[in-house]
Amino acid sequence: MIESMKAMVMSAGVGSRLDPLTREIPKPLIPVANKPVMDILFENLVKIGVKDVICNTYYLADKIIERYKNNDLGINFNYIKEEELSGTAGGVKKCQHFFDENSSFLVLSADGLTNADLKKAIEIHKNSNALATIGIKQIPQEEVCHFGVVVTDEDGFITEFQEKPSFEEAKSNYINTGIYVFDYKIFDYIPENTFYDFAKNVFPKLLEERAINTFEVSEYWSDIGTLDQYKQSTQDLFENKCIFEHAPGKTCENGSYISASEINETVRFVGNSTVGKNCVIGKNCIIENSIIWDNVEIADSLRISDSIIGSGSIVKCDLSSKIIGSNEIIEAETCKI
Repeated sequence: MIESMKAMVMSAGVGSRLDPLTREIPKPLIPVANKPVMDILFENLVKIGVKDVICNTYYLADKIIERYKNNDLGINFNYIKEEELSGTAGGVKKCQHFFDENSSFLVLSADGLTNADLKKAIEIHKNSNALATIGIKQIPQEEVCHFGVVVTDEDGFITEFQEKPSFEEAKSNYINTGIYVFDYKIFDYIPENTFYDFAKNVFPKLLEERAINTFEVSEYWSDIGTLDQYKQSTQDLFENKCIFEHAPGKTCENGSYISASEINETVRFVGNSTVGKNCVIGKNCIIENSIIWDNVEIADSLRISDSIIGSGSIVKCDLSSKIIGSNEIIEAETCKI
């Protein structure tokens, strides 16, 4: 257990790349197997003894605060509400009052779904005398153009960052996961009341001082910041690549599913799907590789494939590769768009 370690979860982002799903739900509350990704993150923190957490909130802040202010996850939840976005480092600076001087603390992204060994990360940081330690993940070379690439020396200290380099220009296939361990001294590098970013403003100065160490995330990690990554993370769960506590899955002839609702025996599942609570799926429906949130109604004899349906929506026609936001009514005419 990590004694007295505190953590911050960066929770202010709008999540525009997940539109229309984030029009009514902030990105930290996006569900994976019917569990908000921030729930999963908090559960991981509690497992290593980190219970004191602060979040910077901005977009749909009240929904995050309402969910966690009286939680049963074992987290002492604290928060600030930002009136305007202040950057990754600026948001951490606003939480400086929460942390103890002469101590280290964790900073995590609210959209990171991971089984990373956070305890190992903290131990590596404390043994390195670095100001910052960053979790890095090795990915296929052809995917580096989508991420911030990290170049290290033989001791694991960072020598260079490359922001979404081309395949040819990339000097490494290790990427920044957004998992950080910082010393309290990091606040000396972030001015108050200024929009400030770690990648653009803080890390270049630390590079000059050889002050950024790394730890490798060999376990599962995914950023659910895009619709494709969100879909893939759900599939990864069924393939046991991502592990966290959730309702048990059910296997049928052509697939498997996780459901918090009663499913009519005439409904067929193909591939891997999740169904939220209080859903009504009509008779003789086929659900294929889809994510269905809470309180969704689907009419009889429809086929829903490779789609995501937000909470409270009513679907009256077949869907294929569609993303439906919350509280929408989807008629046959709408499906043709």
